[in-house]
Amino acid sequence: MGKPAVGEKLWKNEVVRFVISAGAGFLVDMLAFYLFYHNILTEKKYHIVFVYIRNYWVSFSISFFLGVLVNFLITRYFVFNDSTSSFVKQFTRFVSVAVLGYFANLAVLTFFVEDLHFYPPVARVTAALSLFFASFFVHKFFSFSLALRHHSPGKAKR
Repeated sequence: MGKPAVGEKLWKNEVVRFVISAGAGFLVDMLAFYLFYHNILTEKKYHIVFVYIRNYWVSFSISFFLGVLVNFLITRYFVFNDSTSSFVKQFTRFVSVAVLGYFANLAVLTFFVEDLHFYPPVARVTAALSLFFASFFVHKFFSFSLALRHHSPGKAKR
């Protein structure tokens, strides 16, 4: 038998698969952000439950969770598909991490827009990329529990 092709080796690497998964979620997030910011949410501020919220916050909130949904589905089925945790448990953990990521992204996004005067779509890309690596490790060790498998040999936790 010959050596496996480079593409086959890359596809077996979970970091490469995670980058592809995160990239798909990233593209959905960035495209949705741009569309909402420029084409759908054209007012500068929106009155939501007794407060005014800037359009880039509303655009970010919608686009972020669309990206999270795409990222979860790809990550579950193509990146960490060895995980034995149930769909509901994985989704709950993934969303828990995403909520933390949401607030981290929102803080970084706001800093770039309000303090450094970045153009909001550029600030959105910069915020997302700055938090990418933390996301990989949190999802690997928490959302999909791949490092915890050795604690109960022979048993599949659900």
